[in-house]
Amino acid sequence: MSDKTGLIGLVEDDPDQAVLFSYWLENAGYNVRVYQDAADFRRKLGVEAVDLLLLDWNLPDESGLEVLKWLRAEGHTRLPVIFLTARNDEADIIDGLKAGADDYLTKPARQGELLARVGAMLRRMGLVNEGGAVEELPPYRIDFGKRRITLSERDVVLTEREFDLAAFLFRRRGRVVSRDALLEGVWNIRNDVATRTVDTHISRLRKKLELAGEHGWRLNAVYQHGYRLESQ
Repeated sequence: MSDKTGLIGLVEDDPDQAVLFSYWLENAGYNVRVYQDAADFRRKLGVEAVDLLLLDWNLPDESGLEVLKWLRAEGHTRLPVIFLTARNDEADIIDGLKAGADDYLTKPARQGELLARVGAMLRRMGLVNEGGAVEELPPYRIDFGKRRITLSERDVVLTEREFDLAAFLFRRRGRVVSRDALLEGVWNIRNDVATRTVDTHISRLRKKLELAGEHGWRLNAVYQHGYRLESQ
């Protein structure tokens, strides 16, 4: 199982552009959620915890800049945001970056550049499996290449699925991850497995990795949304 991709959010009101960008991203192996306006995105953000946001500046209900300011004010500081817009004045670029954008891509977008920037941003956030990468999150050590997790230097015996689930959650630590996102990112399917299966795996993982707070980390259920792994 390769956790190459996360969930890419695309806030784009132009249906032709939305179809084109989604096609490029999905062909590259990404999962994509399209939001037609700011209200649609705000309404679904808590349910669909996207890993990266492509945000159009000119939306029918409010500007992308306002959406970005709201997003950062609400505490979503770890969510990388790339502006995707026809605006290319230096003042606009500066305003976007000051508001908290991580990157800026002008339209008409080019496929190769869009995919390269998305890939670079996900790597920077640690959301792409780099093969031999190792992450130290004391007392846990996650070796993605060897597919091995140690707790206080002790190997934790996990199944293939449990390791995939643990890696997915540790990469998204501090964020609410929906069951749908887990189904797509870990099981590679959409809504074809009962949520009980997800809950059962979560329960086993919490027990094996002792994620009930005793080691400074807790894996909590978030009512009607999913799960969040966080340090205390």
